[in-house]
This record gives sequence, structure tokens and C-alpha cells, in this order.
Amino acid sequence: MSMSDPISDMIVRIKNAQNALLVSVEVPHSAQKVNILNVLKEEGYIKDYLVKDVRSGIKSIDVELKYSKSGKPAIQFIKRVSMPGRRFYTSCESFKTFFNGMGIYILSTSKGIFSDRDARREKIGGEVICKVF
Repeated sequence: MSMSDPISDMIVRIKNAQNALLVSVEVPHSAQKVNILNVLKEEGYIKDYLVKDVRSGIKSIDVELKYSKSGKPAIQFIKRVSMPGRRFYTSCESFKTFFNGMGIYILSTSKGIFSDRDARREKIGGEVICKVF
């Protein structure tokens, strides 16, 4: 069975796992998902992720979720912005801050997947994948 939007599926799995206070969640593997998870790890929203082989030719990603000492999830809000039916592109000059600069946008650019801060530093724009706080 194919999914029409695997990135949204990953976002929903992470959101549901944190609502259930799970330690980790498993998502199907793709290179774009690994890049998105790398940005989330660099920004401190997840602890770590591990790519593992399920069987020959099939991989999955085990995402270790992060919580505060009081038990609150590190990701308070995550939402898909650009979807298969409605793409959203932006330039580096027209970025608006999210949650007064506390949240981030994750962008897919011609140079790879970046957070909005890194994209501003590189002076490149692209497709806004999701926003996270």
C-alpha cells in the first residue's frame, strides 16, 4: 500500500507517540525523512534516530523522542505546511518568525534540507516542509 504523503505520516507518528508518552517511534525509511530528522536532532527536538534494516532491502528509522524533566514533550507543536496538493515556497527575505523566534521552519532547498535559521545564513529559499515548536 502506497502513501500519498509519507512526510505527513512521519509527523503524525511522532506527534501521536509523544501524546502517548512513548520513548521511541518507528517510521519507514527514506532519505528525505532522515534529513528532516537530522534537522530536528540538531535543533534539540528529538534525542536521536537510528536507521536499521528490517529485512533485505527494507529499512526503518527508530526515532528516540525527547521529554523535559517534568515529562512534557520537546515538540509542543508540529504541523505540515507544504502538502502534495498545495506546495508552499518562500525566499530567504520573506521568512517570518514562528512563535517569536522560538520555533523553526524546516525547508527543502536546492542545497538540502535546512532549518529556517540555516537557510537565512546561507541566503537561500525553498519549499517549507513543516513548522515545529
